[in-house]
Formats: sequence, structure tokens, C-alpha cells
Amino acid sequence: MTTDKPSVLFVCVHNAGRSQMAAGYLRELGAGRIEVRSAGSEPKDVINPVAVEAMAEDGIDITGNTPKILTVDAVKESDVVITMGCGDACPIFPGKRYEDWELDDPAGQGIEAVRPIRDEIKRRVTELVGELLPARA
Repeated sequence: MTTDKPSVLFVCVHNAGRSQMAAGYLRELGAGRIEVRSAGSEPKDVINPVAVEAMAEDGIDITGNTPKILTVDAVKESDVVITMGCGDACPIFPGKRYEDWELDDPAGQGIEAVRPIRDEIKRRVTELVGELLPARA
């Protein structure tokens, strides 16, 4: 049953970099035990190619993903909403867990600048997985 599976929504402005990298890590590290969504308040047409390259270096393929528009339903259907620089564009619903991850925007940056952003996203997603999926005894 998917009803007991926690769900996470990652939101950034363009849904082309940070939120896509975070979703990629959560899909991988959550191993199908967490429902993963990502969206943007003003999505781009394609994912940032440097973000794709940075993730590929860590063995995660996000080339098949496409930026999506943030919808009220996506927020309603998520247990945890993590924003990354989208300001007040994200609707607030009672009972949801909200976090704002302050991360540099990889847009327009080279791979050397994107790697530390990727690594920080991985660290935070790993921590999130530990919180959402406590180790079984």
C-alpha cells in the first residue's frame, strides 16, 4: 500500500537544478520506500545540463526528468515540502512539514561550482531518509 509511504516534494524556482538533484538522490537513497516529487514555481524547459553532469559523476541519471510546474495538489499530496529559494510561491497547508534549504543556485555555474551544491544536497537527503525511514530493529 502506498498510503503508508512518506512523500516528499522538492520545490525551487526553475525545477531544473537543485530540486531535480534532490529528487534524484531521494529516489536512489529511498529505494522506492518514499514517494518523490519535484516542481518549480517558474519551470524551465529542460534540466540544467551541469546538474545532470554532476549527478552522473555520482552514478545517478536524471536525464529523463523534466521540469514541472508547482501545483496545489502536489503540495497537498506531500508529507514533507522542501523549498530551495522559491520564496512565497509555495502554498502552505496545516499538518505538513516544511523546510527551506538555503543552497546556491547551480544555474549558469560550471561543474566545479555545482559539485559542492550536489554534495550538500546529498548530505541533506541522506539525513532526511534517516528521519523518514527509521532503521528497523
